Amino acid sequence: MGVFDRLPPMDRLRSEKMCFVQLIIPAESARLAVTYLGELGLLQFKDLNEDKSPFQRIFVNQVKRCSEMSRKLRFFNDQINKAGVKSSVRPAMQPDIDLEELEAKLREHENDLLEMNTNSEKLLQTYNELLEFKMVLSKAGGILASSHNHAAPAERELDEHIYDKEMDDGNAYLLEQGVHLGASENSGVKFVSGIILKSKAMAFERMLFRATRGNMFFNQAPAGEPVTDPISGEEVEKTVFVVFFSGDQAKAKILKICGSFGASCYPVPEEMVKQRQIFREVSGRLADLEATLDAGIQHRNKALESVGSQLWRWTIMVKKEKAVYDTLNMLNFDVTKKCLVGEGWCPIFAKSQIKDVLQRATLHSNSQVGIIFHEMDTIDSPPTYFQTDKFTNAFQEIVDAYGIARYEEANPAVYSVITFPFLFAVMFGDWGHGICLLLGACVLILREKKLSSQRMNVERKPAVMHILLGSLKSVIPILLEWTQVGVEVDLSYPF
Repeated sequence: MGVFDRLPPMDRLRSEKMCFVQLIIPAESARLAVTYLGELGLLQFKDLNEDKSPFQRIFVNQVKRCSEMSRKLRFFNDQINKAGVKSSVRPAMQPDIDLEELEAKLREHENDLLEMNTNSEKLLQTYNELLEFKMVLSKAGGILASSHNHAAPAERELDEHIYDKEMDDGNAYLLEQGVHLGASENSGVKFVSGIILKSKAMAFERMLFRATRGNMFFNQAPAGEPVTDPISGEEVEKTVFVVFFSGDQAKAKILKICGSFGASCYPVPEEMVKQRQIFREVSGRLADLEATLDAGIQHRNKALESVGSQLWRWTIMVKKEKAVYDTLNMLNFDVTKKCLVGEGWCPIFAKSQIKDVLQRATLHSNSQVGIIFHEMDTIDSPPTYFQTDKFTNAFQEIVDAYGIARYEEANPAVYSVITFPFLFAVMFGDWGHGICLLLGACVLILREKKLSSQRMNVERKPAVMHILLGSLKSVIPILLEWTQVGVEVDLSYPF
């Protein structure tokens, strides 16, 4: 009998007995009292302002401030993930700050990041435009050089053509006209050079041909490497083009079509000396911009690292403050007595703990009036509360996913501690895989204290998988042999 006397009482088989309580909290200690009650987690407040919208409640401005700070923290998190900056798993120890200081600090960091992003985007757009200009100079310069090299033989060929020049002057092709007139000083042939998306090049050429009625010559060359578009910021394949035409009206049409197709036009001089000079100037500016961009990225990454080291702590702080003010909005505000009145449910065994917490909140807030805590009678049905620990919590959540038992009903989670692993094993039926799961569970149990002290975010998942794979490395050959044996047995089975 001594063994059975030492066993704990079977309190987990049924939900805890609840009582309905009322709290009268002075306004100066309300926030601290709700904070301490939230950390205790044994009191469920009842919403006494169900008839009011969220914008009609007392602490709506504080909730908006917390929501705005949450938005800024999400912005910081997105910027950190986008930049690939690794935040420290254990944040650096910093002195505690209040909500007003945190709000000012977040505003300052956001303004700095927005300014750095704006400057970086402008510099990056200028860099991409200069890079496109460099490609256009390289490719279009080659096209113009080839046209000049063919100018002299083409001119002699046109002079010896069998057609009469006076009869067919209006029907001559523009390229022949350009080559023929290129040697003279009064040439009327002009050109527009630029760069366009490779996917739009064919439609662009067709539109130019129709708009000018064939009085143009379109020459193109691939850019050779992906180009970052200055507008969208995406790496795309582009094509350098040179359009030869005659007349100002044709030039206006071609420029409008270039704008409608999103093509970027860049001026390229005909003289090779000027092309080389501009090419050197563009290359020098690109080198300067690249150094400036690298320095800006390093400065931005340092700022993100300083924010990332405290991001987790700030996020928890803002979430707690928002939860506190959301709970305070559930209370009634008595204007005459300058206090908040709240009602809620708590387990009977927790009344002494709640009173101690409320007394501590009164002392820490330096309030001259204490918090009144007393029970009330009600006809409402109490909520269900089951005590759990780190072992039974997982099974309780599985049961709650299907449904929560009514007040003082039997708790199925106690029985599922035994039945769920057994039924899952029967359903699974793969003892080789079961051994892998058992070894993985043993590794997690042995490293429980170390893993529980760390923040298990996305960055820590590969480390956990590395631990599990390292622990299972010795049993993988054995499991492979079992798998091969199982396959041979299945194939030899007579169907």
